[in-house]
Amino acid sequence: MHKYVKIKVKSTYIASRSNPIKSYYLFSYEIKIINNNSFPIKLLSRHWNIKDAHGGVEDIYGPGVVGKQPIIAPGKDFEYMSYCPLKTPIGFMKGEFCMIDDKKKEFDIEIKTFKLSVPEISN
Repeated sequence: MHKYVKIKVKSTYIASRSNPIKSYYLFSYEIKIINNNSFPIKLLSRHWNIKDAHGGVEDIYGPGVVGKQPIIAPGKDFEYMSYCPLKTPIGFMKGEFCMIDDKKKEFDIEIKTFKLSVPEISN
């Protein structure tokens, strides 16, 4: 059975908390999970695959997001913001959320690859 869940992502470079001289670039990312099903869903866990421009890869697994395992009612959404430090000014994230429906059936929702990048400086 197909689950109607949409994921929206927005990433932002945080210059004030980054230190390029020390190869430390901090990005925030905002996630919006939209439940277009006719039943509630609960976010159980997450998996992130993070790649930097030097080929470094990190996989992160954990329960919920930002310390929460939200239940998202039909037609509603859940938004949160988190952070990702990188050693390079460009990187990529992708992953999945493990969800459970009202019938206790687990399913994964893919989070498509999104870019983390320092904006180009223009004259």
